[in-house]
Amino acid sequence: MPKHVVISKLGGPEVLKYQEYSLPDEIKVNEVRIKQSSIGLNYIDTYHRSGIYPLPSDLPVCPGMEAAGEIIGIGSEVVNFKIGDRVAYATPPIGAYCEIRDFPEEKLISIPEFLTNDEVASVLLQGMTVEYLFERLHKIKKDDFILFHAAAGGVGLIASQWARSVGCKMIGTVSTKEKAELAMENGCEFTINYKEEIISEKVLEITKNKGVPVVYDGVGKDTFDESIKSLSTRGLMVSFGQSSGMVEKIDMHKTFNPKSLFYTRPSLMGYTLNREELIHCSNKLFEKMKNNEVRSNIYKKFKLEEAKEAHIILQSRESSGSIILEP
Repeated sequence: MPKHVVISKLGGPEVLKYQEYSLPDEIKVNEVRIKQSSIGLNYIDTYHRSGIYPLPSDLPVCPGMEAAGEIIGIGSEVVNFKIGDRVAYATPPIGAYCEIRDFPEEKLISIPEFLTNDEVASVLLQGMTVEYLFERLHKIKKDDFILFHAAAGGVGLIASQWARSVGCKMIGTVSTKEKAELAMENGCEFTINYKEEIISEKVLEITKNKGVPVVYDGVGKDTFDESIKSLSTRGLMVSFGQSSGMVEKIDMHKTFNPKSLFYTRPSLMGYTLNREELIHCSNKLFEKMKNNEVRSNIYKKFKLEEAKEAHIILQSRESSGSIILEP
């Protein structure tokens, strides 16, 4: 029997359990059956595990939103894929932490020949996140200054490369000298060590007291105030995650009124609402990768049964780049 990881109850990494499961006898007409070879680990998985984001069903439930593999079966009405195709996904329904699963055809993406399954599973969700952040939510431009938190993380390293490809001057926050060097190697123009420097003061120094027109903040509670202080008048605060926890209370008038700021809390799902948007988003990422403007950065691989250990590393904020699980 195949095996998967389930959330047995809400809590820390210890609630992840590795166990056998059964597949349905028949594949739904609009779904394909995938034998998975690479599973992407993302911060949203920890939100589902801990209960920060509500789960779609009662416990136990299999987490995970990103994986790549090969189609081994198809439903009777599937038209875009065939057995043997290499495919990937980075959207709900959750359930990626498994060896074999059925998945809707409309949310699947074909893997280009020039990319491996590991590369795609390590970059797809994070890369599509950067695509919508930089290309559609707020279009970054050549010579613009932007602030991006956690520049040496999986999303941050892709953002550094993407900004460099555009000629945008990205200011990235990091926690160590080594992470600063990694971010700079990937295209970050400036780095700020938030353990040693005051973020907003350094941003104003770099921008000659102008501030930045946009802040991309996936950290949350620990960086919110400094993000606001770093923005220029009529700047945009993009809060796309909360790895340090939720911002508990905000005085809207006190926080946003003085500089007439804008605020948005987007998600990748909100920017891939239909197949057309999904394909556009993934194709833009694959184009960047084909042109060597964006590359994958796998920090470490874990066996699927080691999902608990992988979650601990991810939440320690000590990793740089992507973590993948191998069934």
